[in-house]
Amino acid sequence: MDYTTARANMVESQIRPNAVTARRVINAFDEIPREAYVPKSVQAIAYMDEDIAVGKSEGATRYLIQSMVLARLLQLADISAQDVVLDVGCCLGYSAAVLARLADAVVSLECDEDMAACAGENLVTQGVDNAAVVTGPLNQGYPSQGPYDAIVLNGAVPSVPKALLEQLKEGGRLVAIVSEGALGRAHLFVRHGDVFAERIAFDATVAPLPGFVADTPAFVF
Repeated sequence: MDYTTARANMVESQIRPNAVTARRVINAFDEIPREAYVPKSVQAIAYMDEDIAVGKSEGATRYLIQSMVLARLLQLADISAQDVVLDVGCCLGYSAAVLARLADAVVSLECDEDMAACAGENLVTQGVDNAAVVTGPLNQGYPSQGPYDAIVLNGAVPSVPKALLEQLKEGGRLVAIVSEGALGRAHLFVRHGDVFAERIAFDATVAPLPGFVADTPAFVF
């Protein structure tokens, strides 16, 4: 398998044609070996244009979401080289590795201890030294290392919990795919004091993150 060519094709056929124009985001996807962050059994399809099953946790199959959707979310989050980012639902570490190329530091939260351990090993093997993997409920975030400049949710949720929104710094951004039945849309939340402005950016359907329940979004105007 020629992973270098597959990665280049992913960027040129999936990411660039789908409104991703931020050079730093494109470069990150062009540089990170996606095949290093999936089980060996699915490495041959690591660059397919779809969610890829990478294991199970809390009785549900976990997925590495489409590269195109992740790229658009990261572009929407507008992450700078000085930012500290919370990566929610990192699975085996791919999103953490991509974010590590964009941000100053990444806290990657995973609810499954085995997946978290594997993600940590993958990041060390790939020489990523500015991302740390922690464990805990995904819907609670990781407040002890916050507040964060940006928070990225790696999967669909029925609503964004107040506990996550409150971990943003002033001016901080949270991006997530919020599901409405079978459909989903990318939402951007920006903190202004105690108010969280919300904008819908694009349509996207991805696999859900475990541990989230429907609720009325907090502080959305």
